[in-house]
Amino acid sequence: MQKRSDLLKTVGSISGATLESRVLGLVREQVQAYFFGAGMVTDAYITAFRIPNLMRDLFAEGALSAAFVPTFIQEKERHGRAAAWRLANHLFGALLLILGLITAAIFLFAPGIIRVYAFGFEGEKFELAVTMTRIVSPFLLMVALAAVAMGMLNACGRFFLPALAPAFFNVASISGVIVLIPVFRAAGMNPGLSLATGAILGGFLQFVVQGPALRSEGFRFRPVLALSDPGVRRVFRLMIPATFGLAATQISIFFDTAMASAQGDGAQSWLAYGFRLMQLPLGLFGVAIATANLARVSEDVARDDRPALAGSLASSLRAAAILTLPATAGLIALRVPIIRVIFEHGRFTAESTLETAAAVLCYSLGLYAYSVTKIQAPTFYALGTPRVPVIASAIAVAVKVVASLILLQLFPRWGFSAFLALAFTTSLAAWVNFAVLSAGLRRAVGSFAGRAVVSSTFKMAGLSAFMGLGVHYLHRALERSLGGGGFGGELGRLLLAVAAGGLITLIGVRALKIPEADRLLSRFGRRNGSS
Repeated sequence: MQKRSDLLKTVGSISGATLESRVLGLVREQVQAYFFGAGMVTDAYITAFRIPNLMRDLFAEGALSAAFVPTFIQEKERHGRAAAWRLANHLFGALLLILGLITAAIFLFAPGIIRVYAFGFEGEKFELAVTMTRIVSPFLLMVALAAVAMGMLNACGRFFLPALAPAFFNVASISGVIVLIPVFRAAGMNPGLSLATGAILGGFLQFVVQGPALRSEGFRFRPVLALSDPGVRRVFRLMIPATFGLAATQISIFFDTAMASAQGDGAQSWLAYGFRLMQLPLGLFGVAIATANLARVSEDVARDDRPALAGSLASSLRAAAILTLPATAGLIALRVPIIRVIFEHGRFTAESTLETAAAVLCYSLGLYAYSVTKIQAPTFYALGTPRVPVIASAIAVAVKVVASLILLQLFPRWGFSAFLALAFTTSLAAWVNFAVLSAGLRRAVGSFAGRAVVSSTFKMAGLSAFMGLGVHYLHRALERSLGGGGFGGELGRLLLAVAAGGLITLIGVRALKIPEADRLLSRFGRRNGSS
């Protein structure tokens, strides 16, 4: 019982820090949309940044954490902190060598990479994408180092600062655009280069800000190249299948970028803005639960406590339903006013709002599946059995590619923009991945019968659908009764609808009596009572 309570406490800590980071991320996107809209510059930047960012998602929230955290915890539990610090320094040394070489390769071969990755880019757009790719090429190395630091702090029971670290990336990116646009203009260079420059400064800060906390735990950053170290070899051995096992979404994004590059100016940006909004609840809840769950199940496996492992997973899955499903329904119901309030300023037009809203709808259909797979896949790596995630990922990617090639032709005939097929099939692939992982998890851990996972999920799905319909029609009624009112009026209507959705959800989860919901509400009540 204590461990499940700790899960919500940890998720709350991570979600609080992540909320700050995600809000700053939306501000960053607002600044980007205001100055550059949805067109050539943003398409070029999104494409360039996705090359190292693809690896970032795999490392920071995926394969590296999934492989390193269980290994680090096992080393700490069995041999003490000194041995764990030594493993970390050996891993830092290996990453500096390997990713330094990859960074150099990205810089040198940027033109060829862009020709393959964004085959639809030509002329000035192609040249801009190449230059931006070279500027952001070290980002992969920096964020991988930050991921190791994050894993070490998580293993030491410190979750808030690692979750907050991406906020510093956003601050640097925002500052870079505002400060550097006039500098690049004065130098006769494309002001869009400020986007790439701010991003690389942010990647550096994301690693550095975690240093003082690690030092307070007793760690000293002294990288050593020791590729033969058993712990390092175990991390890399787990990372190889983990990369494939967690790669379904990232390979989908890579494929989407290539296909969208042939859809004209704006398609890349609409997909990126839509995916960013979908990632807000995913980052707040899905990643937070997955991060807390990985540390807990790694401890359960290290102690060979299978009943505790099943209990930890069940608690995480119930928490995912409680937090993710209402967020999904609210995002779908209010997607248009949300985008108007956040993005429709400066060079971002009403047409871009509608296209981005359509992408949000398609991506949100898979939000719950994204969240749960972030819990499921790393569990297999903690167990040392990565085969199932590899199979699940391969099947999901195959479905994604085949379905995309078919629907890119069919969507225009059905009256939809072709690029929306890419967002829709990303959600389809997430559900395929979820289904295969669920079957494998039942075999690996045992049945969750009696742990209220399925019943809690269906209860929350019904409540979320009811809430989503309610806030959708409430917002429409407010539009008719209150009229226009510009930004302030739109924001006011949106806040009223969000507040109503929150109230419906709170009343509903109390009535449904889901274990994590009761504990979450009791913690909320205690916090309010002490304030």
